[in-house]
Amino acid sequence: MKKIIFSLFLLIFTSRISYSQEVYQNVSNINIYDFIDELANCGIISVNSVVKPYSRMFIAEKLKESSEKSQQLNKRQKDELEFYLKDFNKELPGLETTDFFAKKFIFKKKGIPDKRIDLFYYKDSLTTITVNPVFGVNYFYNKNGANYHRWNGLEASAYVGKNWGFYASLRDNYESELFAKSAYITPQTGGCIKPSSKGGGDFEEMKGGATYSWKWGSIGLVKDNLTWGNNYNGANIISNKAPSFPFLKLHLNPVKWFDFNYIHGWLVSRVIDSLRTYNYNNGSRIIYRQKYIAANMFTFSPFKKLNISFGNSIIYSDIGVQPGFLIPIMFFKAVDHSQNGMNNYGGQNAQMFFDISSRQIKHVHLYSSLYVDEINIGNMRDKQKQSNFISFKCGFSVSDYPFRNFMIFSEYTRTNPITYKHFIPATTFESNLYTLGNYLKDNSDEWFFCLRYKPLRGLHVDVSYLFARKGPDYPYTGIGSSGLGMPFMDTVNWYKKDLSLQVSYEAFNDIFLFAAFSNSLIKDDLKFYTPVYFQGSTNTINFGINWGF
Repeated sequence: MKKIIFSLFLLIFTSRISYSQEVYQNVSNINIYDFIDELANCGIISVNSVVKPYSRMFIAEKLKESSEKSQQLNKRQKDELEFYLKDFNKELPGLETTDFFAKKFIFKKKGIPDKRIDLFYYKDSLTTITVNPVFGVNYFYNKNGANYHRWNGLEASAYVGKNWGFYASLRDNYESELFAKSAYITPQTGGCIKPSSKGGGDFEEMKGGATYSWKWGSIGLVKDNLTWGNNYNGANIISNKAPSFPFLKLHLNPVKWFDFNYIHGWLVSRVIDSLRTYNYNNGSRIIYRQKYIAANMFTFSPFKKLNISFGNSIIYSDIGVQPGFLIPIMFFKAVDHSQNGMNNYGGQNAQMFFDISSRQIKHVHLYSSLYVDEINIGNMRDKQKQSNFISFKCGFSVSDYPFRNFMIFSEYTRTNPITYKHFIPATTFESNLYTLGNYLKDNSDEWFFCLRYKPLRGLHVDVSYLFARKGPDYPYTGIGSSGLGMPFMDTVNWYKKDLSLQVSYEAFNDIFLFAAFSNSLIKDDLKFYTPVYFQGSTNTINFGINWGF
């Protein structure tokens, strides 16, 4: 056994390829992900879109692959491709020596590919370094007044040798009125907010990581947001709703028809450990209970452009980091049973999930995902005893058909009562009190439709409609029949109807101008799920600028 393990590590760490480093592209950069998705829908490239973020190297290779099939692209797509290659060609051969201090970072030289302008960029035979600013502001105005969200910071990435990648991003945020509190129903990523006496609040977000990659895989320690499950308006397996958290990440792609992802993360429980909390001088040193997540995703491609994925996860606490959950390929619920017994109060919180994605029809993407928190097959049809704690999503997108440069997106999501919850507070499917699952949480559904038009390179015009509902928040104590037989949305406590027009233009790489008009009706009986600023019937205008991610 020792020889086998040694041989495996030797194989991993002696594998070499010149394009193997990994630095992850922020999932908030919607435009590049949208373009990769469009290319895949049109049959230009093949992607496994169930797990994001993608690495910059992966995106660069897909753009390069598309450039070799440029005869299949229309004019706008060719312009988009050329535009994005100005950024992602830094990951590819061709800029072997580029010295910021010699000012080669601005002027295109013969034989050197065109490149975007960075605040700082350096590349030689060993090292690549990129540094760019982060800045943005989003102004809102409706009948309730004006508000804004501003952010600023710095981001950097580096490659060392042929296998190491490093990246970091620091962003400071301020909201004149809090829009991203954990209780609010919004897809906006949350933060650890420090409220202001003036009514708003600020929060910081630090992301980054270090990765080691080889020809068919990578391993890394990163702090970032991630999404698991195909979607166009919020994932229902793992979403980017919660603030970023640190995790070990393993990705393996040894053959074309198999892809594997695994994470082990350190979550924030926000549950006070009363035994370890202690008084000091006139205050208390607050210690929170430790909380972790382990998750894996297996993806098989039995036919070209068809991906079938399945996996499982476990949220665990109070037992330290468990070696059994560090084994990537495990079925974690079975490991939990063997280590912590069959008692519900002694065990942890396990989940299963499935996703299927098909791009076998040219221009069309069909997908569906299922998250299973708990289900009892014997009682699943018994209205009084059922524990169908599941979330289901299905949808489709059509790109560049029947009209060029038009895209259509539509999806439906339903999440049954008690899904994502747990009767032990330290093992809920949350981090920092924000759900790790769908942003609507349990006992909810949503229909989303969007028509997108791209008349020019970098210009997106979206007309979208959203109808979302949420029912009662049922208690779940784990005692007796608590949580069993809860009806799906017998009453509606919150709903939202929203018709929006959004326009964005990426003038330069990672520099966006945007504006939107939204006609919405939000009914919040509990005055709990939506900021007062957006409650009721409102016509809201927002506009701003964004530089970097």
